[in-house]
Amino acid sequence: MGGLADSYGRVATDLRVSLTDRCNLRCTYCMPADGLPWLPREELLTDDEVLRLIAVAVGELGVRSIRFTGGEPLLRPGLEGILAGTRALSSEIDISLTTNGIGLAARAAGLRAAGLSRINVSLDTLLADRFAALTRRDRLDDVLAGLAGASTAGLSPIKLNTVLMRGVNDDEAIDLLEFALSRGYELRFIEQMPLDADHTWSRENLVTQKEILAALSAAHTLAPMAGRGSAPAERWLVDGGPATVGVVASVTAPFCRACDRTRLTADGQVRDCLFATRETDLRGALRAGASSAELADIWRVAMWGKAAAHGGEVGDAFAVASRTMSLIGG
Repeated sequence: MGGLADSYGRVATDLRVSLTDRCNLRCTYCMPADGLPWLPREELLTDDEVLRLIAVAVGELGVRSIRFTGGEPLLRPGLEGILAGTRALSSEIDISLTTNGIGLAARAAGLRAAGLSRINVSLDTLLADRFAALTRRDRLDDVLAGLAGASTAGLSPIKLNTVLMRGVNDDEAIDLLEFALSRGYELRFIEQMPLDADHTWSRENLVTQKEILAALSAAHTLAPMAGRGSAPAERWLVDGGPATVGVVASVTAPFCRACDRTRLTADGQVRDCLFATRETDLRGALRAGASSAELADIWRVAMWGKAAAHGGEVGDAFAVASRTMSLIGG
């Protein structure tokens, strides 16, 4: 029995749950300007089904950390109830949320009261016109208000997720770091990955971890931190600490050998990797009346077949994932 082991000795204890494929932004590196066809409502897991599968993950499979994603998870009407139901399973579970921050200002206190431990907010620029061009929506003020609201609500740590793009926003690396430092946020730069719906990603346009660190080092002293473990971000102390900055270098410095993640899509499919080309259906078994033990066994089999690494670690080319980022969840 046991947990979610794979044939390479890794054990997944971190669950990423996508709650919706819908989003209120149209970021150029994620979604076409006109959006994507949304999943039919009947294909989405209900709130009760989400909680049932989370209970299986926690109670049967040893999951200890749960991150809710989208699309944009704040668009899920039952979000607070799902958080409360998850928290009721155990006071020890680490519960986090990745959001674009729109609408967060009004809901941050309620999310924390429902059981949310911490939050990540996507922020790729501090310039309003550039934000509007990148996301195709003029909503930077709403995102900044959401960050302030999360801080007031006591969510901690508050992490910023930033994707730098060559010739687009790569001149803002230092400004974004100093913004985070001045407000006590933790900044994480993320290398742009080939998960865009338009399939326009190329290595030539990739701003690498090495380039990011070089840019930051022009204004700050960075010292590498030990003890990364299975965390996706490699971290550096900034100017002697305690503040840190991180880089998630999934393309140029993958961390597949230490990966401890399993993923559940909004329509109830298990993915063993962000770049997976196959999925395993839990929704069908759940709706057919499978027991918790049976669902756990299906999940175990799905994770046992996880590949040693995604394309970036075993070769120069990535296999094309079976879904785009908005359908997978971050």
